[in-house]
Amino acid sequence: MPKSTARAGGVTAPVQTSTPSRAAPSVRGWRDYALLLALACCWSSTYPLTKIALGSIPPVTFISARSLIAALFLLVVLRIRGIRVPTDMKAWKLFAFQQTINSTIPFLVITWAQQFVQASHTVVLASTTPIFAFLITWAITRHEPASPVKLLGAILGLAGTVAIIGLDALSGFGKEIVAEIAILLATVSFACATIFGLRLSDYDPMVVAAGSLLFGGTVLLPAALILEHPWTLHPTPQALVATVTMGIFSSALGLMLFYMCLTRLGTLATNAQAYLRIPIGVALSVVLIGESVPSNLALGLVLVMAGVAAMTVPGDVIKRALGRLRG
Repeated sequence: MPKSTARAGGVTAPVQTSTPSRAAPSVRGWRDYALLLALACCWSSTYPLTKIALGSIPPVTFISARSLIAALFLLVVLRIRGIRVPTDMKAWKLFAFQQTINSTIPFLVITWAQQFVQASHTVVLASTTPIFAFLITWAITRHEPASPVKLLGAILGLAGTVAIIGLDALSGFGKEIVAEIAILLATVSFACATIFGLRLSDYDPMVVAAGSLLFGGTVLLPAALILEHPWTLHPTPQALVATVTMGIFSSALGLMLFYMCLTRLGTLATNAQAYLRIPIGVALSVVLIGESVPSNLALGLVLVMAGVAAMTVPGDVIKRALGRLRG
């Protein structure tokens, strides 16, 4: 991947750039898939850590706190690396819009909807992001190939998610139709964010993550102060540890890996980590908060891995494999 220099706050520093076409690379190595797995591990911790933190910290305060903690962590690392966050308006407009559609709005919407929708329903609905990303790519943007194999992968991944959560998770859909539609709209927002995020590939992924998180946390801070009076709260030590851990691990490292995956794998393959998050999140929930292991975990995991493979393995590799089978 070519390197160029970009002026950031008066300091010239090397940044990673992508080709103008923004197309996903056709050749991928084990490092690309390791990044995807690392991203899934970071974001899958969201499920149990959020459950722990929200026990004594209200949602807006929690989202703002974890975003600001993540931004502070990344800003310190950037300072050590000798790279400054850009100060020009163009960069901050990009950061602000990306954070709004990738985190601020969807997180608030899903948090509100979870008051009415069961957790299992939320997981299934939120797992439709790769399907929406495929449809948007195929029908509108066409910035990378949207093959039938990738659509099959998206459907297999969703089927694996349902299998892991349990088929009984499908019962009761439609009872809280407004909240369920809200979750679907939030996942559409996530899908759009992965596509728009390609416009940020000229910036260092850590710079994008730091700027986006700083904007998101700062925007929500006044609402948290006015609505939830965080100075009156008495969070448990577990909630504080969960918030800090989620800020550094899930938000800071996760968002940085997200932009790295976008540049290296493209939007459709990056979205495939949504399915990997389910089995990893279930495993973390068992370890951290003692939830039970779903009976269909093995079947769901097979479907999830098949779906992720279909969405991430380059088309020419699949064609060669099918050719060998026919021969």
